[in-house]
Amino acid sequence: MRETNFFSSPSLMLSVIFAAALMMGLLLKFWLSSRQIRHVAQYRGQVPAAFAQTITLVAHQKAADYTVAKVRLGLLETALGATVLLGWTLLGGLSALNAALMLWVGAGMVQQLSLLAGFAIISGLIDLPLSLYQTFVLEERFGFNKMTLKLWLLDAVKGSLMSVLIGLSIAALILWMMGASGGLWWLWAWCVWMGFNLLLLVIYPTLIAPMFNKFTPLQDETVKARVTALMQRCGFAAKGLFVMDGSKRSAHANAYFTGFGAAKRVVFYDTLLSKLSPQEVDAVLAHELGHFKHKHIVKRIVAMFAMSLAGFALLGWLATQTWFYTGLGVMPNVATPNDALALLLFLLAMPVFSFFISPIFAQLSRKHEFEADAYAMLQTSGQDLATALLKLYEDNASTLTPDPVYVSFYYSHPGASERLARMLPGGLSGVTPAPNQTVSQT
Repeated sequence: MRETNFFSSPSLMLSVIFAAALMMGLLLKFWLSSRQIRHVAQYRGQVPAAFAQTITLVAHQKAADYTVAKVRLGLLETALGATVLLGWTLLGGLSALNAALMLWVGAGMVQQLSLLAGFAIISGLIDLPLSLYQTFVLEERFGFNKMTLKLWLLDAVKGSLMSVLIGLSIAALILWMMGASGGLWWLWAWCVWMGFNLLLLVIYPTLIAPMFNKFTPLQDETVKARVTALMQRCGFAAKGLFVMDGSKRSAHANAYFTGFGAAKRVVFYDTLLSKLSPQEVDAVLAHELGHFKHKHIVKRIVAMFAMSLAGFALLGWLATQTWFYTGLGVMPNVATPNDALALLLFLLAMPVFSFFISPIFAQLSRKHEFEADAYAMLQTSGQDLATALLKLYEDNASTLTPDPVYVSFYYSHPGASERLARMLPGGLSGVTPAPNQTVSQT
């Protein structure tokens, strides 16, 4: 076939566009990270004036150092990820793995599932050193890691088994539909995928989460009474109030809702209950209830449905285009299905392009957080919410001085100063610790 110019070769055009997008994304990520590191380091030596009465310099500096360390590790992960992505695609790694498995097990469903499993295993092994470093070096250095190597290995085994039982099962079903459902396979596959995700929302709290953590009913009667009264005021019903043993893995604290419909439950980390007063727990829970009041969860599910539908439709078209494979460094099978190859290439390539629109979703998420804060202040106290957030910032060593551009691109939650300024228009001078508690946060 004769190719007279660049635009007459869709395969070459895709290769160049993909490589350019990957390089632009890599440069942008490095630029944003360098801005964050410089900005945080620049303000490390002094607590921001608005927090001077409530935040210690030691806590502020710990947060700065932790933030810089995480961003630097993120730079290494970004560089490694880009290199590995090139290896899988334009340098022929995925094509070589596919060809090897074709010779080993022959064509058919077993070969396609083997390709997915082989890709997952190799990718996991590549990511393993940095994952171990993050848990047992970085998190350990700042006093957050509580995991033992035995627990980490146990989690890894459980996670792998779950991936095999659930992941390969849903993958096999989708691959079967790709080959048996005709040109509209992507629509039926999307329906199956959405049904699977909704099912997970129902079964996760009672079947999956207890495999990794212990959940016990909330015993603190004071907290229980306040939380129950708050939920009644807000018209919210849940299956129960539970405490999770998060402290066996990390010193970070959190609280969340999980489940769907009648299966919803409220979960508090044991570390959170040990740090917050009952009033502050109330305020944090009211914030989460604000997400439900404003239907943020439903909106996000609907958005996920719409975006995944568009993704499946796009995949349905791309899977029939030879240039999609060759343009990303893969030689497609001639007489056998390429469904697993199409899935993997799509999952590898799409994040390269979707990265550039991620600030839109981050901005929407920050808007939702402000709305939830506003609802919490109507139901509880702005000061209680402010002091709770300060403690959580400290617990997570979140910097008070992030770079604004970095925030606008990455942060799903508003920065501390902007968030607390809306919460307490008069400033933080009125924020005082609860009796016998310390607010020394970053």
